[in-house]
Amino acid sequence: MKNGTAKDVLELYKTAVYEQEVEKFLSIHAEDVHIYDCWGDWECRGISEWRKNVTEWFSGLKEEAEVLKVLFNEVKIEESTTVAFVHCEVVFAAYTKDSGEKLRQIANRFTFGLKKIGESWVIAHQHSSLPIDMNTGKGMFHLR
Repeated sequence: MKNGTAKDVLELYKTAVYEQEVEKFLSIHAEDVHIYDCWGDWECRGISEWRKNVTEWFSGLKEEAEVLKVLFNEVKIEESTTVAFVHCEVVFAAYTKDSGEKLRQIANRFTFGLKKIGESWVIAHQHSSLPIDMNTGKGMFHLR
């Protein structure tokens, strides 16, 4: 799949998550992708480890008969000919597959480091974060 711009990668990300298509989602990630995440293990190295996490994520959505819509807000992109840097707020909103009823929503802060391989951009590094409530030590997913 050709991703001509960093913005194309974000669009494919949204589509792949909504369609729960593991291979489409992984196609926008580098083989040596390095991810810092807010869920489960805080670090993931390499596409095979990421495939395991994504497969579990999408399987859980399918089991619960849910679809997940992804919104990227306040997107800032710096793009050169070989590398790109993206930071934004990412909102994940879950809906029932049958009725379309909204079930829940969370927001994270994401930073993506992309590199160009051939004619396509891929995510080489992804870092998700969220503010921490200093009184409870818990992440604050619902600030916006």
